[in-house]
Amino acid sequence: MQISKNLTLDECTHSNTAIKLGIVNNNPTLDAIENMKLLAEKVFEPIRDHFKAPIYVSSVYRGIPLNVAIGGSKTSQHVAGQAMDIDMGDKQKPSNFEIFQYIKKNLVFDQLIWELGTDKNPSWVHVSYSKTHNRKQVLKAKKNQLGKTFYENF
Repeated sequence: MQISKNLTLDECTHSNTAIKLGIVNNNPTLDAIENMKLLAEKVFEPIRDHFKAPIYVSSVYRGIPLNVAIGGSKTSQHVAGQAMDIDMGDKQKPSNFEIFQYIKKNLVFDQLIWELGTDKNPSWVHVSYSKTHNRKQVLKAKKNQLGKTFYENF
């Protein structure tokens, strides 16, 4: 099933962690599928069109069992199909930094998070979109001395 022109439901629900842990039910509700379609239309496809290159998502939909297993937030928008993590890894172009900057300057979004990494490039980019209210909240994820992740306005 296509979520958008360049994104499939399989890509949105795939999880290496779920496979590793034997979580077999990472199936979205119809509402979550509609949210993923909107997220793809408003965020994913504009990024892909702008850079004219494949964009790699590492996480989109997470059912509650998977979200709990990875230690995700209880209010994670991934559970509703409203968030995606983009990770270009070592691909040549565009970089996670370039994608982050493009989203920040050009797109409507609810949350945009610079996820760890360095001051020059995040390890991945988290972005969410809501059909009812988009806060344009920009955050930077960091680790404290105990290794716990926290977020600061960016």
